Amino acid sequence: MALPHILLALITVFLWGFNFVAIKVGVADMPPLFLTGVRYLFAAVPLVFFLPKPNVPWRHMIVYGMAMGFFQFGLLYPAIKLGLPAGLASLVMQSQAFFTLALAVVFLGERPLPSQIIGAVIAFGGLAVIGVERMTMAAFIPLLMGVGSAIAWAVGNIVNRRIGQVNAVSFVAWTSLVPVLPLLALSLVVEGPGAIAEGLANATATTALVVIYMAYGATIVGAGIWSYLLLRYPAGTVAPFSLLVPVVGFISAYLAFAEHITIFEVLGAGLVILGLVLNVFGRRIALLRLWTRPA
Repeated sequence: MALPHILLALITVFLWGFNFVAIKVGVADMPPLFLTGVRYLFAAVPLVFFLPKPNVPWRHMIVYGMAMGFFQFGLLYPAIKLGLPAGLASLVMQSQAFFTLALAVVFLGERPLPSQIIGAVIAFGGLAVIGVERMTMAAFIPLLMGVGSAIAWAVGNIVNRRIGQVNAVSFVAWTSLVPVLPLLALSLVVEGPGAIAEGLANATATTALVVIYMAYGATIVGAGIWSYLLLRYPAGTVAPFSLLVPVVGFISAYLAFAEHITIFEVLGAGLVILGLVLNVFGRRIALLRLWTRPA
């Protein structure tokens, strides 16, 4: 992998890892569902006026947009608002790799490697440890919402595999249109016009920067770079960089909010990361064992 492309991958890791800090800052000032809708509004407009609609059926775009926008972030933003630590959220979201694996077996007929199955069991064991540690209702519900968000991401991944290769920026911009009205309508019903008006009144320059960062940095630039790299390198070369996202998430959350996690959450996080490593590198490990086996 060329050095400039390695740097691009690291930029994406930073954009996605720091995004959890941006979310926590944003939901402190604005209702989470309304903020999510505004994020996707700005991710879509004005780009859809300059980029052609991708050659993808509307049904696929609607399912993708609802999975990635309405359900993924429609669960994640309120979860962080309700107390899910930003650093821990960045880790829980990586469980999408295993939900993607399970959905690919069901809908795409893929067959996972034994190492991937073992990795999934270990990772979900880690999530269980974190869940037990956060067993009080006030702490467990946000964690459960974070897991639901990861499942929605996995659904989006399956749709993405079905549509094949398209212009990433155009696809992200156009599918960002899909969740805007549902999110804003749900915000109006659940959060209420009073909370929305108060959030807009309390919005600061920092709030505006957060929205711009989430819409263009994390959504358009991050997804665009990632797709660019996947078009040029095998997924097995690019995917390992995603393991750094929770590392950036934990470090940035600690620096921004002095977030601390318990020893059991550290243990659970370690198990999740171990599971992710087995999921990403399992095939290489199996090949290495085969090559080094005595004749």
